[in-house]
Amino acid sequence: MTDQYRLHYAPDNASLVIRLVLEELGLPYETCLVDRRAGAQESAAYRAINPHGLIPVLGTSDGAIFETAAILLWLADRHSQLAPAPSSPERGDFLKWLFFASNTLHADLRISFYPEKYIGAAPQDQTVLTRSIQQRLAVHLRHLDDLAATKPNWFGNKVPSVLDYYLGCMMRWMALYPAQSDRSWYRLTDYPHLRQLLQQLERRPATQTAQQAEGLGATPFSQPILANPPEGSAT
Repeated sequence: MTDQYRLHYAPDNASLVIRLVLEELGLPYETCLVDRRAGAQESAAYRAINPHGLIPVLGTSDGAIFETAAILLWLADRHSQLAPAPSSPERGDFLKWLFFASNTLHADLRISFYPEKYIGAAPQDQTVLTRSIQQRLAVHLRHLDDLAATKPNWFGNKVPSVLDYYLGCMMRWMALYPAQSDRSWYRLTDYPHLRQLLQQLERRPATQTAQQAEGLGATPFSQPILANPPEGSAT
């Protein structure tokens, strides 16, 4: 493949998942900062490639692709790596968990970050919603920990899949954001198999490259700190 990709990104946003996978695949790509502090994601130019104004977008020779899971699946299939092949008997299991990560886990995580976008500005209502969502997230992680304990080829294995990187980033965000919220519900020690997965990801060269590019610190998944990126802002 000779594709040259263009990743529209903001530090420590969902684009981080795509950067990690591009690095893991060893693919050439360039980055284009979407300056969130300046509201660049709301600009007409950005809305032209993603009408929803969300990050990331991956520019490809086939056109711009948005939605994190769609980009991950497209890259895995395009380059025949980091996911079971369409003809594999493991494909169905992989897909159901990838879409669980996208449609359920990531969706709930977004609600926990931005409760005001779902139920308005009343603080007491936001608190009730956030606590409910945190309980849901803990259940999701227990299910994923149980899955990792079964050691499928496409999750928590020696060579990571796109799902590993997707989950690694989401668990990072659970531990960090929102910056002033009570995150005592999240204890990595409750999920020993997922903790092992995160520690394995931290040893990958792809992660080490992303650490430098986005200022993520030495242990971005298992003991994360707030990003200190060389350009742009995570929030």
